[in-house]
Amino acid sequence: MSTDDLDFMDMMMGEGVTPSKPTDKADLAGHNEKRGDAGLKERRQAAEGEVHEGLSTEQVSLLHPFDPLEWKRDGVQDGVYRNVRLGRYQSDARLDLHNKTPAQALNELIGFIAECSKFGIRSVVISHGRGNHEKAAGNIMRSYLNQWLPHIPEVMAFHSAQKHHGGLAATYVLLRKNETQRLENWEQHQKR
Repeated sequence: MSTDDLDFMDMMMGEGVTPSKPTDKADLAGHNEKRGDAGLKERRQAAEGEVHEGLSTEQVSLLHPFDPLEWKRDGVQDGVYRNVRLGRYQSDARLDLHNKTPAQALNELIGFIAECSKFGIRSVVISHGRGNHEKAAGNIMRSYLNQWLPHIPEVMAFHSAQKHHGGLAATYVLLRKNETQRLENWEQHQKR
């Protein structure tokens, strides 16, 4: 032990040192929410490599309010995508993003898709609204979804819903099979 360590131990053992009280500490819980900086957590995660750059609430290119959302990942069969587009798959879950900020919507979307994947839900509907002009709240949310969904690995395809399911104010989303479903599918095909 060095003399500095011994001096420090003597100081700690002496009577001149008193432990700090728990009330003397700063309360940082909810600090970021109090500041109103919704993008701080997102920027921190992006800097750490946890979030893909497409999953951002910073900037979005607005879509025309009457353009349908449509996208499919490479490898999705045309017949499967046609069934998604026509709403032929039963939707087992629904997410409503009305009156949400982009940061809230992104958090809910990621949690919702993770939960659906965990339980093996393959087809879902996301309600987001539409609006009649580009800067309407529903159209802004549609534009964010169009930007976010292709960057979520569990998403295989999506398309604007049919009129009886919400039309341009809702989107069908086809999710990837989870590990259990892939294993069952593999075993089924091995028996043939």
